[in-house]
Amino acid sequence: MISCLIPGRGTLEINHLVCDVNGTLALDGKLLPGVAEAFNQLKHNVTIHLVTADTFNRLPELEQRLAGSVSKFHRLTGGSEAEQKLEYIESLDDPGVAAIGQGTNDRLMLKSAALGICVLSAEGAAIETLLSADIVMPDILAALNLFLHPDRLKATLRQ
Repeated sequence: MISCLIPGRGTLEINHLVCDVNGTLALDGKLLPGVAEAFNQLKHNVTIHLVTADTFNRLPELEQRLAGSVSKFHRLTGGSEAEQKLEYIESLDDPGVAAIGQGTNDRLMLKSAALGICVLSAEGAAIETLLSADIVMPDILAALNLFLHPDRLKATLRQ
């Protein structure tokens, strides 16, 4: 678990990290540099989940590459992807969920999570998703580093 006392908000406790794949962790279906290493560091503190529509049909490759770090890989079915991501978050039945994404179909999971992070990416970031997030980060590595250095959360979220 990752725990951080946020002045004016209470203690934020994160047990699960749910990440979108394409546009967030990967560009054109290829994992961005540094993501595997960051997950390898985070796996000791949170359960890592990847949710994807697998636009580029690379999920088997990602599963192989990230098998030691990522606990769950969830492929969405076509259509209603935003709702499926929300349902996935809700199925964890844990208030300690953080979510990271950037596309329109990530907006509901970011809004529902205890901590929603929108990352800016080479694909861009959807305005609805940006407005649904608690934090906006310049890239995925900066977002993942929030969990490796939780006091950064305090600096951004304090009231």
